Amino acid sequence: MTAPTPLRHPRLPLRPWQQGAIVATLAALALVVAFRRPLADRLWPEARSQALRDQAALALAQGRLSAPDGSGARELYEAALAIDPDRLDSRVGLARVAEAALARAHRQAIAEQFASAHASLHLARSLAVPRAQAEVVERLLRQREAAHAGIEQLLARAATARKAHRLDGDADAALTLYQRVLALQPDRVEALEGREDALSDLLLQARRALRDGDLVAAARLAKAARGYDPGHADLPGVDADLAVAIEQARTLADRMLRRGQLERATDRYQVLLQVDPGDAAARRGLQQVATAWAARAARQAADFQFADADAALAHARALDPGSAALRAASREIAHARQSKARLRVTLPRGERDRQVRELLQQAQAAQARGDLLDPPGDSAFDKLRAARALSPDDPAVRRAGARLLPLARECFERELRGNNLGRARACLDARRALEGEGTAVAQARRRLAQRWLAVGEERLRAGNLPGAQQALASARAIDGGVAGLEDFAARLATASGK
Repeated sequence: MTAPTPLRHPRLPLRPWQQGAIVATLAALALVVAFRRPLADRLWPEARSQALRDQAALALAQGRLSAPDGSGARELYEAALAIDPDRLDSRVGLARVAEAALARAHRQAIAEQFASAHASLHLARSLAVPRAQAEVVERLLRQREAAHAGIEQLLARAATARKAHRLDGDADAALTLYQRVLALQPDRVEALEGREDALSDLLLQARRALRDGDLVAAARLAKAARGYDPGHADLPGVDADLAVAIEQARTLADRMLRRGQLERATDRYQVLLQVDPGDAAARRGLQQVATAWAARAARQAADFQFADADAALAHARALDPGSAALRAASREIAHARQSKARLRVTLPRGERDRQVRELLQQAQAAQARGDLLDPPGDSAFDKLRAARALSPDDPAVRRAGARLLPLARECFERELRGNNLGRARACLDARRALEGEGTAVAQARRRLAQRWLAVGEERLRAGNLPGAQQALASARAIDGGVAGLEDFAARLATASGK
């Protein structure tokens, strides 16, 4: 008996509309798979920005207007704005925070919570609340404070402090007390006249400090006076004398740097930075001093004076720890130590000259192969460096360096055009070792740092915060004084919630 044939369901042909639907579905799935990462890359920054705005709105509703840890409404709206500067929602949110801060200041003033009211009013002003509205709350706050402060007692204490020459620096100083009175009653004649006389005494102290050569003290006293009354009659004269003294100090520091008096130049530039921490010229001067220390360290290492080289390198590191000159000098010192270790004993002059000629021949062969920087140890640059370690003043060594220098310059320009920034940096390091520090190398370093900042800007706008941070670190290491660096660092910190 034969087995029964199993039943099979008849396969019905698909209708045309069903076939089209299946094809469309498969095509849609393929598109999703193919484009899911680019779409995510484009949408992530918007999602991140929206999440920050949602958190900010919640913080505002809960009354957390500002917080040092970045969880306040202000900080969250600013973080969203840093990621997407063109988004109107974030600016509207900040305006609402300002309104809430001003309303809180009004309530706190009525409740006589004066310190809190001042803090809230400051927050509102920092977010550009309308000036007229802020002044209404400020007048109310002054009136409430004046009723509790004891104006007459403050004036008497201020007069006593002035007679004792305690003009500024603490809560019981004359100018501090006069300022408290004027904050409460801006037209109080006794306070205005007392402040005028106390400021004249303070500026007289500034002139004495200038005569004694104490720029830091003179600048501090002038700044204090300016904070109390920028329109004081004696202030322009003191500022003019201070500006002349600062320029003379800068000229002297530059002269010391040119003469190789690096310790004295460092002291002068550091004084200028104490006078004005934002003095870009003084900061560049210290970077140049660091570069000079690094160059000195490399020269001393080439002569196998390693103790002196290490000391010079320590000076450079203290002044500019992220400089390209420092890294290049460190590598040159390491190569010199290796060369010294290979020699073990002092070579006879003839043997040294033979090794130098052999190294130069190997460098020329590597150059002919196109091996300018690679492979490590066998590149033209490494062979030349070994020859320089043996005989830095040899004319043949100098001529070989002069032949390699145009190639290092071309290497830098080529890699920079191709946006191969890591490779461009290696070419720049080789160029600096061959050419030394100068205007051309400084300009090349600035261009490379600017390119890293541009990369960082692209990454920040794409929401890639770690990548933007890495680009910032690269730019700072190459040229810490490049324009726009600190502004970008501040925006990145805000976007990161720091």
